[in-house]
Amino acid sequence: MPRDRSIPRRLRDPIIAFVAGLACFGAASWDRLAEHSSDNHYVYMAEGMVHGRLHLEGAPPHRNDWAKYGDEWYVSFPPAPAVLMIPGVAIWGLDLNDRIFTLLFAAAGPALLLLLLQTLAAAGRIDRRRRDLWLLAALYGLGTVYFFAAVQGSVWYTAHMVGGVAMILFLLASLDGRHPLLAGLCLGAAFACRPLMLLAFPVFLYEALRPHAPEDARGIGRWLTGAVRSAGPARLSRAVVLFGLPVAAVIGLVMLMNWARFDDPFEFGHRYLQVRWAGRIEKWGLFNYHFLPRNLAVALASLPWLSERPPHIGISRHGLALWLTTPVLLWVLWPAARTRQYAALAIAAVLVALPSLLYQNTGWIQFGYRFSLDYTPLLMLMLAAGGRRFGKAFWALALVAFAVNLFGAVTFDRMWEFYPAESTRHLFQPD
Repeated sequence: MPRDRSIPRRLRDPIIAFVAGLACFGAASWDRLAEHSSDNHYVYMAEGMVHGRLHLEGAPPHRNDWAKYGDEWYVSFPPAPAVLMIPGVAIWGLDLNDRIFTLLFAAAGPALLLLLLQTLAAAGRIDRRRRDLWLLAALYGLGTVYFFAAVQGSVWYTAHMVGGVAMILFLLASLDGRHPLLAGLCLGAAFACRPLMLLAFPVFLYEALRPHAPEDARGIGRWLTGAVRSAGPARLSRAVVLFGLPVAAVIGLVMLMNWARFDDPFEFGHRYLQVRWAGRIEKWGLFNYHFLPRNLAVALASLPWLSERPPHIGISRHGLALWLTTPVLLWVLWPAARTRQYAALAIAAVLVALPSLLYQNTGWIQFGYRFSLDYTPLLMLMLAAGGRRFGKAFWALALVAFAVNLFGAVTFDRMWEFYPAESTRHLFQPD
């Protein structure tokens, strides 16, 4: 009897989603795909790795976000995307098109999220219909600031796209604690793209305990005690060690790289960026309570404004508020069911989000609050696990999210008339 060579059912929808993502992001990128971005820092980092060095050969092509330490220039961003670019750079050198590279990861993100949602639905852990799963995957790719970030291709957005894929793979590998080594490797890779993603680790701890916990346990203490007693300390210890080893290995390698470049294992190089706000970093550091008000202002209160001058709409270059770019995220605040699964996701999301609110930079220049991409996969899972029905209001606001983010993907870094230059120094509409 001939073997069935058809694609397994559970992979068909993700593959369709990947192809659709390539089409949507490719169409929005369009002319950009013809050449690499002007901020192709990762290509320069990969080119150095190919030739056995960690610094640039000579001066950088411009002065935007390069670090200088001593007499050498460096790329200060964590290295995972550059490592993945090494084969391409070995072939094409500095001509590697980082925008096409980014596009492939951008299309993979929503497809993998759909696979994760399908896996949870098949296991009975979320009660959602197929169209709901598709809606959430589409919202992730086209209804959040993911859309505008996916079609840029420059260093900051490449980190978001690769890091997002690593985060979703971490969540997939963590389910029921079945693949601790793989989960640790994926979270380590996410760290090596966007370090704050490391703080999503509570999801694995919950998943490792969940299959062994008594369903009727009341209170976190009884739930934990029952899970440990049922699984056995030896089994849980083994899972945690297997998870922790690759995470520690990746962190160790990054620290060695930092030490080799900046004589400090904890220094990525951001303190040596040759930017006009270097004095601000010197005074307050990279993370400080001092920066909390401005970051909260952008994340929660930044709105567009109307103007008498064409095109009559202005947007701060610090970006728009989260609830405006993706209004359906408000559903996260009012779940119908506050389960332990929901709580674990919420704890991880808060842990990842908090340091960004203390960071010296709002994420600018941007269409929306792009640092939210570090935890948006967790928010999508919270929407799925919250149990609240996706009714007419949800679908209507989803359509608003699609329209708003399509506008951002098309106009950002193309039509600067919508992003007036004076807004670089203002969080809100200039007086």
